[in-house]
Parts: sequence; C-alpha cells; structure tokens
Amino acid sequence: MKIVVAPNAFKGSISAKQAADVMAQAVSELYPDINTVKVPFSDGGDGLLEVLRDIMEGSIQKVKVKDPLGREIVSELCIVEKEKIAAIEMARASGLALLKKHELDPTKTTTLGTGELIKYALDLGVKKIIIGIGGSATNDGGIGVASALGIRFLDKNGKELYPCGGNLIKIQDIDFSGLDPRIKECEIVVVCDVDNPLLGENGATRVYGPQKGATLKMIEILEKGLKNLAQIIKRKRGMDITNIPGGGAAGGLGAGLYAFLGGKLKKGIEVMKELTSLDEKIKGASLVITGEGKLDNQIFFGKGPYGVAETANKYNVPCIALCGSIDVNMDFKKARQIGIHGIFTIIPGPVSLDTAMKNVREYLKDATQRVVAFFVDCIKRA
Repeated sequence: MKIVVAPNAFKGSISAKQAADVMAQAVSELYPDINTVKVPFSDGGDGLLEVLRDIMEGSIQKVKVKDPLGREIVSELCIVEKEKIAAIEMARASGLALLKKHELDPTKTTTLGTGELIKYALDLGVKKIIIGIGGSATNDGGIGVASALGIRFLDKNGKELYPCGGNLIKIQDIDFSGLDPRIKECEIVVVCDVDNPLLGENGATRVYGPQKGATLKMIEILEKGLKNLAQIIKRKRGMDITNIPGGGAAGGLGAGLYAFLGGKLKKGIEVMKELTSLDEKIKGASLVITGEGKLDNQIFFGKGPYGVAETANKYNVPCIALCGSIDVNMDFKKARQIGIHGIFTIIPGPVSLDTAMKNVREYLKDATQRVVAFFVDCIKRA
C-alpha cells in the first residue's frame, strides 16, 4: 500500500515540509510496511521562496536591489543549485508592503528591483526562473524589469526614459538590442492566479490601481500608458499583449514578462504540480492526505489542497483533508466533486488558538493516525 501525504503549510505554526514530516512519521509508526510518500505542497502564493527551499533543498539568498521608488534595499530570492532553478517573489522587491501609505503612487513606482533579482539569478547560471507576481506596488507594464535586463525605452527625442508607470505614455520606441542574451537560454515561468487582461474595465489599472494609490487622474494616465506600450510592442514584435489572461496582473507585469522575456503565465498549483512531480507520486497510491491551517471555500480558487485533490481524483485515488479549522460555510458537496472525500479537523476538543498552534504537531500526528487506521481497517474488511 502507498499513501501520499501532501499538505500545504499550516500558516503561523508549521511549514508544508514540517507538516509532511509529521504525517509521514505518524503513518510509519502505525504501519511500518506502508510506503509513505511525502509531497510538501503550495499554491505558489506568498512564501514561494520558502516552499522551493523546503521541497527542493534550495537556499534563500539576500540581494541588494531597488525598491518600488528606486531606493536600495536588501531583498531575497531562492536558488536551487542542483536544478539550476531560481524563485523570485516580485513583492519582495517591488511590493506594496515596502512602501508607507503616503508613498503609494503607481505613476512613480517601478519593477526595476524585480529585474535586478532576475539578473542576479542569471549571474548564478540558472536555467529556469519562477516569478510570483502578487502584491505589487507598480503599474509599469514590466518596463522596470525589462530596463534592468538591457531593454531601453525611448521618448520622442530618442532619450532613455526612467521605467515607471507615469512614463509609459511618453514611450515612442523600444530598443531591444541590449537585452541580456542569457534570457534566451532561460525558461521564465510566471506564477499568476488572476485572469485580468492588460486593459479595460477588468484590466491592470482600473481594477488594481486604486489599492496602489492611483487617483482617477492617475488611472487615466496609466491606462493610456499601458495602451501605448501595447501598441508599440505590437508594432515592434508583432504580438498582441492586450488580451492575455493574467496579463494585467501586478500592474501589467504579466504581459510585460510575456512580451519582453518570453515568460509563460501559469497557475500556481500547476507550477507546483510540475516541481513536485505530483502526478507521478499520486499515481498508483491507495490514499492521499492533504490539508492546511484552515479550510474554506477559497480552496476552489486554486489553493494547495485543491491541486492535490484534483490530481488524486484524476487517478481515482481517495483524498482526505486535515485542517486546524473548518469554515462554517464550507461547501462539502463541492469539495467532494473536486475529489476531497472527507474533511476533518485535527483539534481534539475546545482549545484556544494559541494552544492549537503550539500543539499542532501532536494534533496532526494523532489525526493522521486515526484517519489511516480507519482507512486500513476498511480495506481489510472490504
């Protein structure tokens, strides 16, 4: 018998890797002969660097880059040397959390620092870069990233422009000749879990601009700027970036990475499935156990347990989810439809949140053993 344990992080208490270790130990103590396969999982959102570090034995490295307003800060990325893979969260260089409220202004902010992280990864010889693009403070269409890698954006006088949102409207030409040649030898994977296009009512500026500090006047300037950028890219490269699903993510960074670096936009769970070889590990299993700190209807929008259950369902393998708490509005019928056949809380009784988080390992181990013991007994009696 093979059992796959593929938990997400129990946020605030233990990582996905720690949870998988606890669950695997729980199974082996009870049934030493069962082949237990550990697959720490994630939806590729916040904590992408830590997940890659844990599941692929990578290392977090610190790098000096420019923040959204061009000031020097210390950022981070994850390097997996043996696989020649780098993971970058653009929010750690170009994110909202790096600015104070009075500093928010997407006409002035830039993704330049994210581009510097990419350049650093290339300097280390990586052949694949995974970029999570949530939480941005920018609306520059990715011209900051492109500038850091050698692309020049020119005004009507042929003068190079600073790569910020407010200058998009001033671009008259794009010089691609200086693009770092190593980009052609590197696979760029963009983790994007929204489908917004670049322009329009559902686009980058109108939907996300206000949360980045954009006034109505700024929104019009930025929208016209992104439209101008798209027109020049179509003229220079023959590609239409206006309707790419996810192109509007991170202030148009999704479309920019596609146009400037040949980036492939993918859902977070799809990226994680590939990295963890989830299909191969679940194929032929008798049971899959997933889980995270709290299960609610957000899982249906591509959270970690959704990806695990979806894969288990594909191979007709039953899947159980363990969690710290279950939302009162949880749609259990829908959960069954995606392949989660049972959802159980690991908490043994009424306890405080602090107690639950302190004892999560003990609770998770006990719950795993109860579920597995019941499953094995059912198999024996069948």
